[in-house]
Amino acid sequence: MAEEDGCYWCERWNQEISAIYPKTPEGHAAPLQRADIHALPESVSFARRVHFTPTFILIDNDKEIARIEGYPGEDFFWGLLGMMLEKAEIPYKNAG
Repeated sequence: MAEEDGCYWCERWNQEISAIYPKTPEGHAAPLQRADIHALPESVSFARRVHFTPTFILIDNDKEIARIEGYPGEDFFWGLLGMMLEKAEIPYKNAG
């Protein structure tokens, strides 16, 4: 998750999702790592520059394979995350 200080939508994600995320099948399949948007890991090969926070980037072997830009709210986040994991062929429904 690319984030930055003062990001309203990052804080909203923190309030609505962050506590439960690691306990979910999605969280087991794609554990969350946080990085400041201004200090992203140089070891990762991103598909394109990260402009927005939050941006949820799915990484495999230090290479970006998918992303969700922004946080659309709890109702839409889980569906988008599920679609991202399915498209990347990462099993998650029975993870954890």
